[in-house]
Amino acid sequence: MQERTEDIIPVERAGTLAGLFQERLRRTPHHPAYRYFDKQTETWRALDWAAMGAQVARWCAALAREALRPGERVAVQLRNGAEWVAFDLAAHYLGLVVVPLYTEDRPENVVHILTDAQCRLLLMSSATHWRRLAPALSRLEHLQRVVLLDAEDAEDVGSLDTRSIAAGAWLPARADLPAPYPADPRDLATIVYTSGTTGRPKGVMLSHRNMLSVAHAGLTMIDVYQDDLFLSFLPLSHMLERTAGYYLPIMAGACVAYARSIGQLAEDLQAVRPTLLIAVPRIFERVYGRIQEQMGQAPWYRRALFALAVQVGWQVFLQQQGRRANALLVPLWPALQKLVASKVVEKLGGRLRAAVSGGAALPFPVAQLFIGLGVPILQGYGLTETSPVLSVNLPDDNEPASVGVPLRGTELRIGENAELLARGPGVMLGYWNNHTATAQMIDADGWLHTGDQAHIERGHVYITGRIKDILVLSNSEKVPPGDMEAAICLDPLIDQALVVGEGRAYLGALLVLNAEHWFGLARQFGIDPYAPESLDDARLHAKILKQVRHALHAFPGYAKIRRVALFLDDWTVENGLQTPTLKLKRLAVLERFGDVVEGLYR
Repeated sequence: MQERTEDIIPVERAGTLAGLFQERLRRTPHHPAYRYFDKQTETWRALDWAAMGAQVARWCAALAREALRPGERVAVQLRNGAEWVAFDLAAHYLGLVVVPLYTEDRPENVVHILTDAQCRLLLMSSATHWRRLAPALSRLEHLQRVVLLDAEDAEDVGSLDTRSIAAGAWLPARADLPAPYPADPRDLATIVYTSGTTGRPKGVMLSHRNMLSVAHAGLTMIDVYQDDLFLSFLPLSHMLERTAGYYLPIMAGACVAYARSIGQLAEDLQAVRPTLLIAVPRIFERVYGRIQEQMGQAPWYRRALFALAVQVGWQVFLQQQGRRANALLVPLWPALQKLVASKVVEKLGGRLRAAVSGGAALPFPVAQLFIGLGVPILQGYGLTETSPVLSVNLPDDNEPASVGVPLRGTELRIGENAELLARGPGVMLGYWNNHTATAQMIDADGWLHTGDQAHIERGHVYITGRIKDILVLSNSEKVPPGDMEAAICLDPLIDQALVVGEGRAYLGALLVLNAEHWFGLARQFGIDPYAPESLDDARLHAKILKQVRHALHAFPGYAKIRRVALFLDDWTVENGLQTPTLKLKRLAVLERFGDVVEGLYR
């Protein structure tokens, strides 16, 4: 790897998001900016900042022809790629407000967001997506243009709706990049709609300064250099990817490669060999589950060698962190690293300097396994409403059970009911068209109420539960179900879990079984895998309960699951039981399966 050079653009110099790109273009026009997989040549291609500037100029020209006024909203519903970035930057060059949409979001959610934000233009991927939304969108009179990126036949696209047009016909062949619109850094830059786990999504209003300040603070915590390479696979509609995996690399001058899909992520990691990774816990949990499954089928000596490698690697980590470690084991690390750990590291490309995990809690056993094998995972924490990062672990001060230390410039404290409160430059402007919700979220002194319970020790923040999700048993014991659910789902047999028991004498759980293991389980107990009643088999329930109790062995005695209900159909975005960020809609699941929950307590 070439000599590392830092070239960080200060927030004051950038001013706005368009100003950030303009300054990067001025500083390093011929440095690699983005990499993507070309399906025609089946090779990875690169764009430098100058080439990206030419693309942004084309999008600016096309948007300018729509005669939109500064401050009007435009929406984007694309998979990650240079086109998403070019559209976003072009909108900011013209003073427009960007509203990101998840590609797999439900049509009714998309329509709600477009209506609530009064979006004037929508960029989406294909005519197939448009046909799915067209009946509902036809009623949106404020939507003046729909641009379809991957549509080839411009005439056919026009027949869908007079407002629709293929991007190829809409974009000019070339254009000159205009001067950025002179926005105030405190002006609204984007409206990002929350996942909506407890109702309709709310529009989080974020300014240029909000996102730039968080990106810059992140660069003071974790070093990023011009020769670093990110692999982008979290949706850009997710604020963690947008701030940390898009704006931050521009600020540092680093390159971003766009993964083809989650299904091809393993191949892309090998091909791209990233140095930095932004991910959510579910990615690491899936790999952890596969490793556990493989080890369960391996000979005893391989299992023992693997466990020893994780144990010794963890001691090496503790020693490097300046904490107490078993020094007798540390000399074994070079051999175990070569025999065991290096193989896992190579599967992730072999060059990772840091993998940042955020968006939800990372189970400690998962963090311990990867760190023990030499994969430097840094857990962080935040909300969409905080642009989104509030805290992150540092490479030389990494406490995996915590969510790290506060970002520079961010204040965190514990309020009533052990609630974590936050104040700083990343805190949102408020909720779009919802003053009541804004006042409930941000108090008169500017403290944002996260809704999460926490404690702070030695400067590190430890999340202990979600206030609204706390289950109070009939004996007054309080149980935060999130950690229990995460622990249960580390079992390869179980894909999804929802712990119940509010006001009850004991805890129960609704569990979605892993489809790949179901037929093996059915054969084991001699039951028909196609018969719904097989899920009620007493022997099957006994086995699952045994697995669940093992998963929860480290939890307090009162946190025991006494009864379970089993399912095979996943809880998904499509069936309304999961948000686009893959969080369970607890209330929706409880409402859908209320009779099943009652059955656990008969």
